[in-house]
Amino acid sequence: MMMTILVFGSYDFLTKLPDQIHERATNDLVAITDFHQAVAQIQIASPDVIFVQASLNGSVELCGWLKEQAKLYYIHCILVEDRPQQLAQRSQNDWQWELEMTAVALHQGADAYIWQLPTEKIATHHLILSQLTVGLRKAQKYRDLLQKNHILSAIALADSLTDLNNRRAFDWELPRQITRARNHNSPMSLIILDVDYFKKVNDKYGHLVGDRLLKLLCTRIRHNLRSQDIAFRYGGEEFVVLLAHTNGEEALKVAERLNRIVGEQTFSINNKLMIDVTISLGVACLQKDDDEQGMSLLYRADKCLLAAKASGRNRVISWPQLLQLSSLDAVS
Repeated sequence: MMMTILVFGSYDFLTKLPDQIHERATNDLVAITDFHQAVAQIQIASPDVIFVQASLNGSVELCGWLKEQAKLYYIHCILVEDRPQQLAQRSQNDWQWELEMTAVALHQGADAYIWQLPTEKIATHHLILSQLTVGLRKAQKYRDLLQKNHILSAIALADSLTDLNNRRAFDWELPRQITRARNHNSPMSLIILDVDYFKKVNDKYGHLVGDRLLKLLCTRIRHNLRSQDIAFRYGGEEFVVLLAHTNGEEALKVAERLNRIVGEQTFSINNKLMIDVTISLGVACLQKDDDEQGMSLLYRADKCLLAAKASGRNRVISWPQLLQLSSLDAVS
């Protein structure tokens, strides 16, 4: 397995590293000597392993900074001791002093502490390559964990029946979409829809047929949405669609198209059973005074859906239309 390696040290320090390190790296190794440049590089493309030259200004600070970053804990930081004073003291002290030096280095943030001894070059290289293997194992475990977390997140946020995003995903995504729309000063709309008389389908044909119908319905809806639209199964036979960069008029057109493509074509459950269904839809657009969680936006769309169902079903009602109907009722 190839790995991404960063060297915080001089060019001379880089040339003294074992040749195998260059062979294992996915990129051409470059010696970085500036602390801020190293931090910026790590933030842009985090490496698997970092070799740090102890005699370079900022070496201890880099090790410490790295361990303070929760998302970068997996990076294996190898501090290579090349300071002349420490190398000289090592020859004058016993193994207990060396252990104390190692303990200090690890406490400061290094994952490994290796002495760069000119007289013991082969042994030093063996230690460095061994620590490189440790870093490789950590990187592989981290990637495996990321993959498993991605799979688990996908399972947790997906509706098992329809493969749409589920209610949990909606509760998480709605505030994000609202924040993004406001940060970019762009419109955002929401559609909530319900299958008309779905209970009659379950009562007449059974829940297996009802489940099959929902699957087919969601496939049809998903294939007729735009790339920026996100559909969710909100619960039962009720669904929500978030429409980024979409004003109220545009959202109304999307809802009318969905209403049309569902109602105009029969659903083929199997070779013998065909079922016609329609949907009712409510549409609302994000307003300035809506709360950050989107509850008021969802409330308006739901009120429109209830009005669509109360007025005969198989239709779309938007918030401006509902306000207009309400004012006409008040006048009459």
